[in-house]
Amino acid sequence: MIRFAILLLALTSGGAASWLALGAPEQPAIEVAAAEEAPSQEVLVASAELKRGATLDESHMRWQPWEGDIPPVFISRSSRPDAITALKDSLALSDFVAGEPIREDKLTRRGTGFLSSMLPSGKRAIGVRVTAESTAGGFILPNDHVDVIHTVARPGSSGKDGKVVSRAILSNIRVLAVDQTISEAADGTSVIGKTATLEAEPEQIATIAAAEASGSVSLALRALADNHERSRVETEQKRPGVVRIISGGRMSMVEVPSRSNGT
Repeated sequence: MIRFAILLLALTSGGAASWLALGAPEQPAIEVAAAEEAPSQEVLVASAELKRGATLDESHMRWQPWEGDIPPVFISRSSRPDAITALKDSLALSDFVAGEPIREDKLTRRGTGFLSSMLPSGKRAIGVRVTAESTAGGFILPNDHVDVIHTVARPGSSGKDGKVVSRAILSNIRVLAVDQTISEAADGTSVIGKTATLEAEPEQIATIAAAEASGSVSLALRALADNHERSRVETEQKRPGVVRIISGGRMSMVEVPSRSNGT
């Protein structure tokens, strides 16, 4: 009797559960929509450190997310999706650090005259012969500023030994390159070459050429703090002339100051 009651209770409970399951209204499935983040903007940056004069390849550039407004000088992926391919084989006109946005005004195309693209408007480039001794022991590097020193041997009078005279002819001149090197060595060592290319004003070119033709040229390295000074041509101080005056059978020597600027 007890077993029959337990069996009856189990059947009743099962039937009630089945009725509740079949009779209950179906619950609509809750769809959880994942919030889609708006795609961020991307700009072209250097993927590794680049030295001035380096040739870019595709591994040197990558796209990087950018928040906020993109400056017009930067290259965005939305406006230039093919920029990595298009800028391949370009030359860097300045150094880039890893992650720095790449600007087209800091690049130039190979074959368009790399050195000429580095020159500011109105400037000229001229090469001078140098040695380690005439370039501060070889420690003058591209982009340093120097004073140009002219040294010439002047013959003595009446067969006497002459003297060597040196003077500064130009000040605060930028060094563009040493031989074919336009950047310092990767390990920071000196660049010793036979030719230094200087950036000069058009009127300074003749001064440098004349100095090389009449003597030797040395470069004196300037302190970085003095690079803001204006480049100038150092004028040579005129020595007074000497006039011999003969009067009454006696000769005397009189110094006459030199005239300048035609006065």
